[in-house]
Amino acid sequence: MTTSKATSGDEDYAAFKLEQRGIDLVPDDERVMKPSGLFWLWAGAIWNVEFLVYGALIMSFGLSFPQAVFAILVGNVFYVVLGVASLQGPETGTTAFMVSRAPFGKNGNRSVSFFNWLTQVGFEVEGLVLIVLVVEAMFSKGGITAGTGLKIVIILVAVALQFIIPFLGHATITKVLRYLSFVFIVVFAIMAILVIPHVNLNDLAASRIKAKQPVSASWQVITTAIVLLVSAGGLGWTENANDYSRYLPRETPAAQTFWAATLGGAIPSILLELLGAAAFVISPNAAAVTGVPSSFASWFFWPFLILALPQLFAINSLDMYSSGVTLQALGVPVKRWGAVIIDTIVAGAVTFLVIFKGSFYNDLSGFLDYIVVWLAPWFGILTVDWLLRRGRYNRAGLVDESGGVYWRNGGINWKAIIAMAAGMGAALLWINAQFYQPSYLSPLSSATNGSDFSWVVGIIVGGAIYWALSFKSVPAEAQLSD
Repeated sequence: MTTSKATSGDEDYAAFKLEQRGIDLVPDDERVMKPSGLFWLWAGAIWNVEFLVYGALIMSFGLSFPQAVFAILVGNVFYVVLGVASLQGPETGTTAFMVSRAPFGKNGNRSVSFFNWLTQVGFEVEGLVLIVLVVEAMFSKGGITAGTGLKIVIILVAVALQFIIPFLGHATITKVLRYLSFVFIVVFAIMAILVIPHVNLNDLAASRIKAKQPVSASWQVITTAIVLLVSAGGLGWTENANDYSRYLPRETPAAQTFWAATLGGAIPSILLELLGAAAFVISPNAAAVTGVPSSFASWFFWPFLILALPQLFAINSLDMYSSGVTLQALGVPVKRWGAVIIDTIVAGAVTFLVIFKGSFYNDLSGFLDYIVVWLAPWFGILTVDWLLRRGRYNRAGLVDESGGVYWRNGGINWKAIIAMAAGMGAALLWINAQFYQPSYLSPLSSATNGSDFSWVVGIIVGGAIYWALSFKSVPAEAQLSD
């Protein structure tokens, strides 16, 4: 990607320089990103140890390796939704939850922005906890037990380092992730060489039989695994998508934007999750990030964990940047970099709680399961709105403080709010979260022996109701686009 100057006074677009721009519209002369830059941004984030863990984690649900392969392939098809959710950025030149004002209205959009802010902070905490666990494993390998004092120091240092890249902004994130991705690809190849020759599916089956466990999982459990992968993957990134594609020129072909985001996310996600599932066959410890090296050669412990740290900081940068601009869209009167400071403090505080609570991987699975309740209908509504208006937005209306095209009834579009509530209700009717806190088994999940189709019904119901209420009004409104 080109990071040469783009000229709007103090808001030049350049790496390793503080980005001043937040949720305001990006001028055409600052839109210097290319589709290849968007591809490598997503690839650089997802060539990451987190996705190895996701592949191993679904194996821990009791899936056989062929079942895990099926779940991984199905779950990652839905990176197409990341591609779709990236198409509004080049057209509008603003962030995901500013575009979300089109269907919801400025004030109606506050509720979904709050849901997204909580989700982004949750992902930030996930990354920070994994960083802390990796550093603790390093100390343990060196014979040092991390007591309370040392854990506090590790958390504080991790939070301080995590702050730097998202504070600098979009251009820095894009450039860093592009070059880190090349390193991570080489590491992946080494890991594949170390793992694949040692995968023996018969040993996995024998160990489960010995432990009096089923050799494979039911189809209902497979649906739960797919929910986790969709949530952590394509659907889970939709609320970040336009935050990064907004720096593409407005005339960028939609197909190039779509495929850059879709393939940039899907390719590394599929490969890493498959490798994580294979690593679990060798050692069930691979379901935890600090246990992953046990699936490789013993000498690989230090290289793996040392390289895992910049990977985890890199992927967390996307979440922290997006949580900052979401906080602005929510209406908090603070500059983008100030929002990053707030989010850093909040994420750091929650990380302390999670580390000392001690049930991280169960909490992580529950978090990934529950966030689809709001995320699925929001994506369905945003996509139907985009289709109804044929991709045309009134950009000035998106940033108007009051009045304008999207103001409607006191800044609220009740049609979108009704569709959102119905979609969330539908998702809650078919979710299986009985093994998490808060524990909940929905009526439809109970009636189908534990299946989980929350994300599917959430998208369909939310999108369908919004279409039924808006199929006339939104096309008419789109005539006022600029």
